[in-house]
Amino acid sequence: MLSKKVQDTLNKQILLEAESSNLYLAMASWSENKGLSGTSEFLYRHSDEERTHMLKLVRYVNERGGQAKIPALKQPPVDFTSLTALFEGLLKHEIFVSEEINNVVDTCLKEKDFTTHNFMQWYVAEQIEEEATARKVMDKLHLIGNDKGGLYLFDRDLENLAGQSVATGAKGQ
Repeated sequence: MLSKKVQDTLNKQILLEAESSNLYLAMASWSENKGLSGTSEFLYRHSDEERTHMLKLVRYVNERGGQAKIPALKQPPVDFTSLTALFEGLLKHEIFVSEEINNVVDTCLKEKDFTTHNFMQWYVAEQIEEEATARKVMDKLHLIGNDKGGLYLFDRDLENLAGQSVATGAKGQ
């Protein structure tokens, strides 16, 4: 059985994962409207992954005798000043999510809920991967600068990355 404190912390994380999915969905839509089909596919896939992360938490809370709360979501941004600004926002958001997951883990340790602590280790590892991916994307965007040909290749690379992810299945989900 989950303590109230752990349950509340997990429900807060459910909200954050749902907001992440919604944010990446908005980013995907913006990208698609800018003709960046590879970027939009990458972000649509990322949105789906975040929703899967949320569902994993919902099921865990309920399986442990708690009550998962499905949150209302606020409107994410609908416009971004540039592709670089979009991915800077994505990286900043992933760093924030990592901090929040660390807070969940800290709560689990303080509450001596080692089962949930163990469950959350998947999220800790996943965030390392999420941040690394966002940083690699940012590195590529900085290399490209304002080169339109480079942007075309970047977009195509993201489309291939999204396709590979779908073909091999989402890791750890």
